[in-house]
Amino acid sequence: MSLKKDLIRHEGHRNHLYEDTEGVMSIGVGYNIDERGLPDHIIDMLLDETIEESRKELDRVFPAWVLLSPNRQDVLVNMIFNMGGPSFLGFRRMIAALKAFDYDTAAHEMLESRWADQVGARALELSERMRNDS
Repeated sequence: MSLKKDLIRHEGHRNHLYEDTEGVMSIGVGYNIDERGLPDHIIDMLLDETIEESRKELDRVFPAWVLLSPNRQDVLVNMIFNMGGPSFLGFRRMIAALKAFDYDTAAHEMLESRWADQVGARALELSERMRNDS
């Protein structure tokens, strides 16, 4: 039997944080996240994966996003990354404005939301990027 198989059998394999028998927060196969934290390469890999998932979610909930400029696409990926597809669909007036290529209205609608209150400066920055394609 391989070392990996032994360790998985002894430690278990968990996709979510858990408390081990000593009360230490761990993840995966006995990885002590309390002491070690996550290495940068793992954080970068998770970020890349989540960005890709966000793009796929946009394909599903708002296929017309691909008609926008790369800068505006990035704004929408950023929003989906932050809030997920179901909440994004609540921006009905913003989505309608985007379909009409009315970026001033889309930017305005981004700011007229509970999301903007929650994320503050992020919403201001993203709405300006939507408005000015920068």
